[in-house]
Amino acid sequence: MAQLGKPFYTGLFRHTLDDKNRLTIPSAWRSAHGEADTFLATPNPDGYVSVLPPAEVEKLYAKIAAVPLSDASAQSEIASFFAVTQAFTFDKQGRIGLSDALLKHAGVGKDAVLSGGLSKFNVYSPERWAATVQKSSPATQADFMRRFGI
Repeated sequence: MAQLGKPFYTGLFRHTLDDKNRLTIPSAWRSAHGEADTFLATPNPDGYVSVLPPAEVEKLYAKIAAVPLSDASAQSEIASFFAVTQAFTFDKQGRIGLSDALLKHAGVGKDAVLSGGLSKFNVYSPERWAATVQKSSPATQADFMRRFGI
């Protein structure tokens, strides 16, 4: 991971969970972080786990903290969202232990695919990653590049 003053997550990694269902995070992705840095893992509605690093966690925290307690609908959604979200830090070997609920949501058994998303990364089952790749084409990549002015 190149350093431009902030961490970013690029590339694709395939890893196997260990006997305690821990997943090793690529060293390039964790090199800019200390052992005490808190990440959030949350189920994405599309069937994978989104992992937010500390900078994204801070942004999310500010947004959630600004929601008035009197907004009952938003408070219900916040409660539902964070009930299935997991905070974690890396252990000394750079592993994380995702909850059974998150692994089940993503369809992850023993093998996982970690895909960079620049400001965050995602955890997929190999099957769901293959389906995601299958949806991509030169035309969708060109649309993406035009959309973001690349």
